[in-house]
This record gives sequence, C-alpha cells and structure tokens, in this order.
Amino acid sequence: MNRSQPEPASAGHFTWRALAGAPVVAVVLVVAAVIACGEAGVSFRDPDNVAAQYVLLVGAGVALLVALDVALRAARRTGTRWPTREAMREVRRERWTLRRAAAVGIALVSFYVTYLAYRNLKALVPFLRPDDLFDRQLADVDRGMFLGHDPAALLHGLLGTGVAAHLLSTMYAAFIVFLPLSLGLALVFSHRLQLSLFYAAALSINWVLGAATYFLLPALGPIYAFPQWFTELPHTEATRLQQMLLDDRVGFLADPTNGTPQAIAAFASLHVAMSFTALLAVYLLGLGRWLKIVLWAWLVLTLIATVYLGWHYVVDDIAGMALGVVSLVLARMLTGFDPRSAASETAIPVRAPTEEEERFGALTGAGSR
Repeated sequence: MNRSQPEPASAGHFTWRALAGAPVVAVVLVVAAVIACGEAGVSFRDPDNVAAQYVLLVGAGVALLVALDVALRAARRTGTRWPTREAMREVRRERWTLRRAAAVGIALVSFYVTYLAYRNLKALVPFLRPDDLFDRQLADVDRGMFLGHDPAALLHGLLGTGVAAHLLSTMYAAFIVFLPLSLGLALVFSHRLQLSLFYAAALSINWVLGAATYFLLPALGPIYAFPQWFTELPHTEATRLQQMLLDDRVGFLADPTNGTPQAIAAFASLHVAMSFTALLAVYLLGLGRWLKIVLWAWLVLTLIATVYLGWHYVVDDIAGMALGVVSLVLARMLTGFDPRSAASETAIPVRAPTEEEERFGALTGAGSR
C-alpha cells in the first residue's frame, strides 16, 4: 500500500496576527455601526436574523466540506476509493486539530459579524446623508466613457432583452452562493491555514470599504434612478429582488423602528469587488489555470449583469475592482501574511518519495543530508 507523507506542520501553522485579522475588522465595523446607529436614532440589529442564519447555514456547509476533505485525503493516502475509518481518523487528527478548527470558526463568524455591521451601516445612508444622491453624476460619467451612449442600452441592444435577461439574472443572484462557497473552500481546502485567514480578512475588509463608499457617494443605482431605461426587460428574479428592496426602503424610511433595514446602494459594487478579490488572490497564490479561467468568466459575467440589469453604473464596477485591490493590500498589512510566499511554495509540487527512492536514499546516505 502506497502512503503519502503526513501533512507538514507548516500547513496548519498560523500566527496570532493572521488569526486576529478578521476579528479586528469585525470589531472595528461593529463599533462604527453602533455609533452610527446612535447618531441616526436607529437600533442596531440583525434584520430578520439574516446574519445568524448565514452563520448556521455556512457553518454547516463548512462542516460538510471538512468531512469531504478528510475523506479525500484519507483515500489519497491509502490509495483506495473508499478509505478505512482508521485512515480517516488519522487524517482528522493530523489536519483538523482543535486549534485549526477554532481558527476556521473564528474567521467564519468574524466574516458574518462584519457583514451584520455592514448591513446596519448600509441602511443608515439615507439618514446620515439625507437628500444626497449622485446618480445623475455617475450616469454622466458612464455616458462620457461610452461616447454619449448609455451602457445598459448598449448591452440591451447587443444581447437582447429576452433569454439574456433571465440568464444574467440567475447568474447575478448566484453571488449569494459564490461568496460563502469561495470562503468555505479557502478555509477548508487551502494547503496553508495562513492564506485561508488572509483571504477571510480580505473579504471582510470589502464590507468595510463598501460601506465607506456608500457614504462617500450615495446613489440608488440606474434601475431606481432611471427606471425608464429598463422597461423592456422581462420579469426575472432580479426584477423581483429589485422591487422587494424598494419596498423595504420605503417601509424603513417611513418606520425605521419596525421596518426591514433598507439595502439599496450603488457605489461601489461589492459583487464586483469580492469577485475581483477572489480572482486576484488566485493569481497571488499561483493557483491552477482552470480556476483562473472560471473566476475570469465569473467576473466578466458579473460586470455585464450589474450594468445590464440596472444594479450599477459602469463606474461603480470600476470602483469595485479598485476596492478588491485595496482589500488585499490592507489584508496583507493587517495579517502580516505575504501571499507571494504561498505562491512560491505551490509553484513546485512536492511529491512523496517512492519506496525505491527511499531505499536508495538509505543506501547512499542521501536521506540524512
């Protein structure tokens, strides 16, 4: 039976600074949100227990990914399709120590605590920046970039307003799966826990930067500021969600105590920011070509969908990509982790020596060097 080498100790190593990255971001944004809620006279809360539900659902998903990780590694170690319980227990003891599991749990909870604070801050934009909307200016910038044409109208003419609307709507809504999935995969399957914590911190920082840009340039987005541009689009999941968000906003502004916190803000696009963060992280870590292709396709479709469906202006997407870059830079500063070090380790795969190589090494003394 061929057995692979046990996981190196460095794989589960992490510094306390790296672990503290996501929790620090969470604490800072929660404090900011509580202060802002007090200033606006609105209570800090988890609307409809959304953040709590995400923690439970994504936590359960991560637990399933951990079980899959153990099974796959045990199968690879034993060279069999169905590993024995003993092999799985061995892998679990080596890889999923209490220390590692706690670090993953802390990163996951911190991410969604940051999201909770972000949701509260986003809801307060109309209270703390009343009557300040920059949709007209953002739309003018878009037309300037496209020689006087509205980019959404150009996309409608190019792609049509039938099947494309439904496909892009489905793809845009899939972000709710993409985000926790990318975080879960990074936390579970990454070959180094340090880079998992780095990625979690970078995604958390996106919430902070997104909230900041909402207050910097408050905007509703094309679908709300210029609904006449989108009358030819059919009813899709996107239009249903857009109407629901508008109803929430109207109800919240009328009764902030009992209404669902509003969630309409255009500048900048966090769909784009977090998608670009994931793509850049893959390049920084030197990961596989196919993963890069998939994430490039995801990003391009996201860029098209945000404009086609009226969620964002093109300038919102450009700003979103800038946020993706800044989040990685700030995560590097906060965690002290240089992703280039992980890339250098993954550039040349390490293979376990065969039995013949081990015997040769023992005879020649090469193994003691």
